[in-house]
Amino acid sequence: MLAMIFCASWSTTASELSALTATSLSDIYRRSFVKDRDDNHYFRMSRWFTVGWGVFIVVFATYADLFDNLIQAVNMIGSIFYGTILGIFFTAFFLKSVQGRAVFRAAVFAQAVILYLFFFVDKDAYLWYNPLGCGLVMGTGWLLQRVQKS
Repeated sequence: MLAMIFCASWSTTASELSALTATSLSDIYRRSFVKDRDDNHYFRMSRWFTVGWGVFIVVFATYADLFDNLIQAVNMIGSIFYGTILGIFFTAFFLKSVQGRAVFRAAVFAQAVILYLFFFVDKDAYLWYNPLGCGLVMGTGWLLQRVQKS
């Protein structure tokens, strides 16, 4: 039974590392930084990305004990970014007249506000940063689009 639990844990960790590596390599590194190289280069880089993500996970696990529990740690860190991402999707879905440049600027503004609030005002209100970030992106994007049209 104990061996099955360890195997399931290792399998989950391996699949998470593989997914993070594939996404980082394909969507960021290959698309934006090094475009026209052979497959052998990308294979070698995938190993380095796996090592990098492994180090990041170990560092995160080392400092995760500073939180009361893991759920709080994930919610606190996620709340810094989730609201802005949700605002981008909601703007695309509900406010079709708002174009990309306005949404991008609104997302940068909203993310800056959320980071300021988190680090300098109140870390305990982190669950409110999701709707705040979403609303800031949607509202600021809509306003910026109106200003850009005139």
